[in-house]
Amino acid sequence: MNYKDLAELIFPESKDIEYYENKYPKRDLPEGAIVTRVAPSPTGFVHIGGLYQGLVAQKLAKQTDGVFFLRIEDTDQKREVENGIEGIIKSFNEFEISIDEGMTSKTEWKGEYGPYKQSMRKEIYQAYAKYLLEQGKAYPCFCTQEELDQMREKQEVAKIRPGYYGVWAKCRTITVEEAYKKIQEGEKYVIRFKSQGREDKKIKHKDAIKGNVDFPENDQDIVIIKSDGLPTYHFAHVIDDHLMRTTHVIRGDEWLSSVPLHLQLFYELGFKAPKYAHIAPIMKNDNGNKRKLSKRKDPEAAVSYYKEQGIPADAVKEYLLNIANSSFENWRRANKDKDIEEFDLQLNKMSVSGALFDMIKLLDVSKIVISKYTAEKVYEEAVKWGAEYDQKLFKMLQNKEYSLKVLGIERGNKKPRKDIAKWSDVKENIEYMYDDVFFANKQNYEFQVINDKKDINKILDLYINKYYNENDDKQMWFDKIKDLAEEMGYAREVKEFKANPEAYKAHVGDVSTVLRIALTGRANTPDMYEIMAVLGKDSIIKRFRSIIQ
Repeated sequence: MNYKDLAELIFPESKDIEYYENKYPKRDLPEGAIVTRVAPSPTGFVHIGGLYQGLVAQKLAKQTDGVFFLRIEDTDQKREVENGIEGIIKSFNEFEISIDEGMTSKTEWKGEYGPYKQSMRKEIYQAYAKYLLEQGKAYPCFCTQEELDQMREKQEVAKIRPGYYGVWAKCRTITVEEAYKKIQEGEKYVIRFKSQGREDKKIKHKDAIKGNVDFPENDQDIVIIKSDGLPTYHFAHVIDDHLMRTTHVIRGDEWLSSVPLHLQLFYELGFKAPKYAHIAPIMKNDNGNKRKLSKRKDPEAAVSYYKEQGIPADAVKEYLLNIANSSFENWRRANKDKDIEEFDLQLNKMSVSGALFDMIKLLDVSKIVISKYTAEKVYEEAVKWGAEYDQKLFKMLQNKEYSLKVLGIERGNKKPRKDIAKWSDVKENIEYMYDDVFFANKQNYEFQVINDKKDINKILDLYINKYYNENDDKQMWFDKIKDLAEEMGYAREVKEFKANPEAYKAHVGDVSTVLRIALTGRANTPDMYEIMAVLGKDSIIKRFRSIIQ
């Protein structure tokens, strides 16, 4: 009796691995093309760090005419959450991180290298496990959980490295005949990899982000097939990345310590290993201390947070590229209107220690991104967001023609308005432009420099009865405000007032402030001429007369 007999007993139905090598051939891609993947587990919400890794992986593939795919790693089915896979797919779709291949629903996929869900690839992993068993590079382990716990306790008491290795690898020395008999008698077992590594030896590895790293060799006999027949992450990802012809594995640096094991598995299976790039986690400043963004503590850790707040996907991606490569900010400064797709991302320019997440900077980036949108796009996005999260905003925007005029104020100029950072800002920023909302809100008029009631009344009365003409161009409009200021005894020009402040009570800018506050209830607004043009004569007169006593 030999290893092949044992392998046949355990996996009698498994195909020869040549079948899969032929089914999933090397990809026909241009030289230098990168094949990357994002491979989340459906065990909770999508973390911003997962989105970050996906964006980096997608960009690398796209800029080299390669392939980017989505693989669902669901071998840990006890921890899988309801709708976890759908949530992952939805998140990547919402952020327009488009895949070339991979899962498109819980059961469907696109691409020739599928299925792209590990629980659907069980027979493939078993075929390669059988291959290792036949060569004596794997073996069945019959240790119970109780025995493993006792072993760990002994290791802890003795203060030695925990794990299943060396003298602690109890089932490693079981003969083929013993193992065969135990399986026939119905004993439960797992399949372990038989490591040839030694912990006192070192391996050298060049990470695409971290650079040169030294590790001890792996000597752990890890589980590769669990008792339910499904693989562990370590084994499955090696098989998948080989058969899906992944060239670059982009993943979080919590996996860095697994590199020796993964390289060893690739070697023992006779595969060429991909290049690894371990991304440092996104960090947060917490009272002067840097820590990882936490799923428990930080709402911004969940990608759903950005949708709820109404921060556009474009802005989030722009910001993530900002923290991905230090060169992005200079590129953006030199290419203000270019699409981020044109930015050339470099792995060796990524932070080794972890980029600091700054919500204030993200919102600043978002203001710039939104400032470049057309009024139509702002309207559509605000309506869509309002329908789900703010019914008052949704109702307010029902008059599309008027709302487009409101949102078009100071848009499309050389210096467009940057007052909206997220769709949840829209209502507060424009509600004064809607008469029903404006008059329903109790206005607290603070007219600042000119605060005499008679003067305020006279300015407003003179303006609507003498100086206002809805057909005036901007220069004529402002000249008339200067005429009004002069008639009231205020300085026609600010510089005149500054040259001789004793001669005037105030200046034309203060008169404009009275008009602005009477019109909007606010001291700071976009261009008043444009506001008046959108409000129209009836609304302007109604607003001014509501103040005049």
